[in-house]
Amino acid sequence: MEDISIIFKNPVPRLSEIQLKEPFNWSLKAGEQWAIIGPNGAGKNIIAGLLQGNFALKEGEIINNYPGKISDIVKAIAFKDIHSIADSRTTFYQQRWHSSESEGIPTVRELLADKYDKKSIQELFVQFRIEEMLDKKIIYLSSGELRKFLIIRILLTHPRILILDNPYIGLDTESRALLSDMLAQMAEVEGLQVVLLLSNPNDIPEMITHVLPIKDRVCGTPMTRNDFLQHKELQASLFPQNSTYVELPDPIRKESNHTITFRMEKVNISYGNRPILNKLDWEVKNGEKWLLLGENGAGKSTLLSLIYADNPQSYANTLYLFDRKRGSGESIWEIKNRIGYVSPEMHLYYTENVPSLQIVGSGFFDSIGLYRKCSPEQEKIALEWMRTFGIESLQNRLFLTLSSGEQRLLLLARAFVKDPDLLILDEPLHGLDISNKKRAREIIEQFCNRPGKTLVYVTHYINEIPSCIQYRFNLTKYREQKA
Repeated sequence: MEDISIIFKNPVPRLSEIQLKEPFNWSLKAGEQWAIIGPNGAGKNIIAGLLQGNFALKEGEIINNYPGKISDIVKAIAFKDIHSIADSRTTFYQQRWHSSESEGIPTVRELLADKYDKKSIQELFVQFRIEEMLDKKIIYLSSGELRKFLIIRILLTHPRILILDNPYIGLDTESRALLSDMLAQMAEVEGLQVVLLLSNPNDIPEMITHVLPIKDRVCGTPMTRNDFLQHKELQASLFPQNSTYVELPDPIRKESNHTITFRMEKVNISYGNRPILNKLDWEVKNGEKWLLLGENGAGKSTLLSLIYADNPQSYANTLYLFDRKRGSGESIWEIKNRIGYVSPEMHLYYTENVPSLQIVGSGFFDSIGLYRKCSPEQEKIALEWMRTFGIESLQNRLFLTLSSGEQRLLLLARAFVKDPDLLILDEPLHGLDISNKKRAREIIEQFCNRPGKTLVYVTHYINEIPSCIQYRFNLTKYREQKA
């Protein structure tokens, strides 16, 4: 093996929309572990694409000193890669809660067994402490479990260089530590080199040896991890911590006078012989602010699907929404009209490459993709919420050309456009840089100060919990859950 694995000599892609603003030279030496760090939309994915050989060049070159094709040597994972697991794409989001429609959907073990060594599969799942996941249908994995699956699947290919896009988001505390340990062990034993694309300096694990900062499509000077962590001025320039006070658009909905936002009584949800929720009781009153906690796979997404009227098993259980018993004549759309919702699963299935303003406007119709045209007034409100989130400049940009952090900001704005009575935010700050997280939290807290607004908030990061939270509900796997 050469001392230098890959050398960048000012590579310039042919397409102008994926070019950096200034010349860029960089080299990966054997044994180095890198983090490319910068705010949302900084250009991290451009460097990742160059490293994978995805872009034809009009200038410069990239020299690979490993034997073999770059596509065999460099592998990458982003959460959107879930689409490579199943053919269902947009139907997957709906199929997930309809067990009768999941026939033929493989288990994790079945999906891996034909391609990879069974012993290696077992060892990695045991190492990640998720061996029970092997016999779950792929369609029922939580967003955190999906991330673990994707990481293990790519590790089974034994890449020399592995690019991971924000690998820690969606993972509970234990899983984040286990992932860092796994990567460090594979780097030591198998010579794996990792390149992490990160939006938060706090996510840089100890195994990282070097950091490449980037902002506004301009790369900074490569440096060691320790030098970067000590360079507070550089971190402040990458992630400015200015005042985040924002003024929200005016309310468009009258304050609701309902008493109970939702109540669940002895709810049981199972898929096949596998229980997800067992005799669950939970009541949330009008105006309350709740934090929903639980490890990956505990059933948080399933629980939220009942509230949001996506899960047909709600009819087999006692569930009240906005003072009405579920199934007493209200339509799904009447329920959804009062709820603003964002989740990692929803983000995955926005695959239409339409202008960003239309994505935000789809919140008025509770559709994944826009199936009805916004009125001028609705379009005006959607643009106001984009301005509130600091993304007005993206209004004409196509959704799939944006970074995952920019996409998440759009979906957050989408959750607010109806001025909902109930806000369900499942890992809402996924992939956001420090500055955007601070802004989003301020927006959430201001909105929830309005009378008659109820909040259910999910996160694995304690420092992301909004200050307005009053109560906590803890879910545990396969056991009775209690508030």
